[in-house]
Amino acid sequence: MKKKLSYRDKLLELAYIYNVKEIQEYTKRRKNLTTGQIELILKKNKIVIPKDFKTSFFKENFSKPISKLKSNIVEYKEEKIKDKNRFFRRIENYKHDTSRKVNHGLNNIWRGLGAAGLNFLNIIPKLGTTIANFFGELFTDIFNSIYNQQIDQKSARNVIIGFFVIVGITTALVGGFNAYKNYDFSEKKIETKKPEPKIKKDVKKPDIKLKKEQKKQDLKVEKKETKKDLKAKKEEKKQDLKVKKNSVAEVILPDLNLKTATVIQLFKDVDYDLRKVRDEKLVKPIYFTQLPRDLDNLQSVQLKKETFIKIVLPLIVAENEKILDDREKLKVLKAKKFTTELEKQWLRQKLLEYKVKKGDLDQLMVRMDIIPASIALAQAAKESGWGTSRFALEGNAIFGQWTWDGQGIAPLKRDGDKNHKILKFPILRASVKAYKNNLNTHKSYFKFREKRKKFRDKKTTITGLALSDTLKNYAQTGSEYTKTLNQIITQNSLTDFEPVRLVNSVKQVELNS
Repeated sequence: MKKKLSYRDKLLELAYIYNVKEIQEYTKRRKNLTTGQIELILKKNKIVIPKDFKTSFFKENFSKPISKLKSNIVEYKEEKIKDKNRFFRRIENYKHDTSRKVNHGLNNIWRGLGAAGLNFLNIIPKLGTTIANFFGELFTDIFNSIYNQQIDQKSARNVIIGFFVIVGITTALVGGFNAYKNYDFSEKKIETKKPEPKIKKDVKKPDIKLKKEQKKQDLKVEKKETKKDLKAKKEEKKQDLKVKKNSVAEVILPDLNLKTATVIQLFKDVDYDLRKVRDEKLVKPIYFTQLPRDLDNLQSVQLKKETFIKIVLPLIVAENEKILDDREKLKVLKAKKFTTELEKQWLRQKLLEYKVKKGDLDQLMVRMDIIPASIALAQAAKESGWGTSRFALEGNAIFGQWTWDGQGIAPLKRDGDKNHKILKFPILRASVKAYKNNLNTHKSYFKFREKRKKFRDKKTTITGLALSDTLKNYAQTGSEYTKTLNQIITQNSLTDFEPVRLVNSVKQVELNS
């Protein structure tokens, strides 16, 4: 009994009959070929496959109905897509028709208004001519009636005489009143002048005593008045300080190569004392563009530290207040449903500044936040040697930020395989701004930002000592670096400067050299 061969076996027999080497090699290698592959190889060798081989029960009963069903589904989908396209085309045509109708209607209205305006303009000259004619005829009639009317001579005389009489009476009254005034004043003067010589001749000594007593009394009165005036002025100044917060000018000191002695004297002149700042929590907006070059020559370490803090503190506080203003603006814009073009432009600028991708405003809110003044002062003191390092004096780099492509100063003790530089800045405030941007954007300080966000969410105060442990990546020493920062903060009581705010200023005053 012969076995019933499958369609694939029949194809293989055909291959052996016609001696197809490709299929024989595949079978020798024990590589199984599919029926489709065998058919392709046979067709390639121009071998005709009998129709009896192709027909099978599975194909007739299963594959063909499934393929028909598939084709029917595809046709149905295509019809639905065509219906959708027709629907959308109708909508578009309806839109175009309505827009055309609206435009046509507006054009008709515009033309109608233009025609009405032209008609009105054509009417104006006609109205003008009619009005002119009317008034012209009216005035001519009036003048003609006046001219033709006969004037009574007696009445005219009476009118003229009456007019002159009234004018004379009024002038006489006015002149008499003025003369009476002058007469009274002159008499008083004469009376006061006559007794003066007698008093001078008869009594001389009492006058001197009286004058001395009067002077003493005047001096006492003046002293009292000056004391009262001073008190009033002080009270006014106090009230002005309370009411007018914008009374202090913002002073920007340019590159004057100031010496430390002149800087200290300047602080005395403007009454800039750190004790006051710690007590009142207010600092004056005095912005130095560079550090004095002879700061290291001060023998007193305490005075050197205080001078450095006085120079750097206003810059740090100013940048923090700017960030807080931007943060409040961002909160307002986040709550808005619609924003203007200027607001959108501001948001795009801030997203670029804080390196936030995909317009994520929540991420921008996390990054747009203050750096505690204690941390900023401690890092500035550590990186710049309290304002005496070469990088701080030559490049205003008080935070020791590295760069590989920007303008910078090469360290003297740099390893041979390293090519980094210390980033150089035109003014000190630019260094502060770059430092804050670095902590708010760089991936190395992600933990710093996350911890700060937790404080914000809990509505607790952000302190430097609480965040300093997250700055291990700022220096190569790691945890030792954070320990030194904490030591600088505690030894110099830098946490006192965290709630410090600027005395608000209205105008900027630049001191020229």
